Amino acid sequence: MHHPTALIHPNAKLADDVEVGAYSIIGEHVEIGSNTHIGPHVVISGHTKIGKNNRVFQFCSLGEIPQDKKYAGEPTRLEIGDHNTIREFCTLNLGTAQDVGVTRVGDHNWIMAYVHLAHDCQIGNHTIFANNTQLAGHVHVADYAILGGFTGVHQFCKIGRHAMTGVGTVLLQDLPPYVIAAGNPAAPYGINSEGLKRHAFSSDAIMAIKRAYKTLYKSGLLLEQAKVAIRDEHVEKYPEMSALIDFIDHSQRGIIR
Repeated sequence: MHHPTALIHPNAKLADDVEVGAYSIIGEHVEIGSNTHIGPHVVISGHTKIGKNNRVFQFCSLGEIPQDKKYAGEPTRLEIGDHNTIREFCTLNLGTAQDVGVTRVGDHNWIMAYVHLAHDCQIGNHTIFANNTQLAGHVHVADYAILGGFTGVHQFCKIGRHAMTGVGTVLLQDLPPYVIAAGNPAAPYGINSEGLKRHAFSSDAIMAIKRAYKTLYKSGLLLEQAKVAIRDEHVEKYPEMSALIDFIDHSQRGIIR
């Protein structure tokens, strides 16, 4: 299962059925779960744990030290869940002691070529990152978010569930759940209706999200006024609105508007 040219540290913990391609290097503190395929010319270093049923394509670098001058060799980690696809030339760095110390990727994520996930990023489940998506440190991306090609995300930004960005988007503030953003700097362009339909949101719930979007972005209300209006009109009837309100309440960088 391991190509004879692969260099695997004797202390690395690999399930018996893990495949490792030619010229790949697996470090001492690496753990890899069953039915995971590591392509050729992949370097996996640091305290990195990879779950089961993942596929990592050639020329990726996983678990290398953070691109952060404050990093002083602490034993921080990279954790990758199950059923993820990581395409060519991706770079996923370790966390830092200044945050939770872990860069974390959940399950069933589709990460295309040349994607960079910097230190302490927290990625949920079922996300899609198109080619050349670049995340700075401490970015949080919730479940089912879709980031278009060449999206750049400023450090400490948060992206909500089912949110979406267009090609070449630059996010300098938080992107609320369900909202489509595009441009540099990013501006809102409606809601991700098609994505919500694919994930079995009811037509009534989608209509409520559209009305909430209009309240937030088209009504002329101040942010606090819009939050009150959305909460009063929608939250009790549509639990999907709670995710939107909670996201806005906990935003530290402010949301795009």
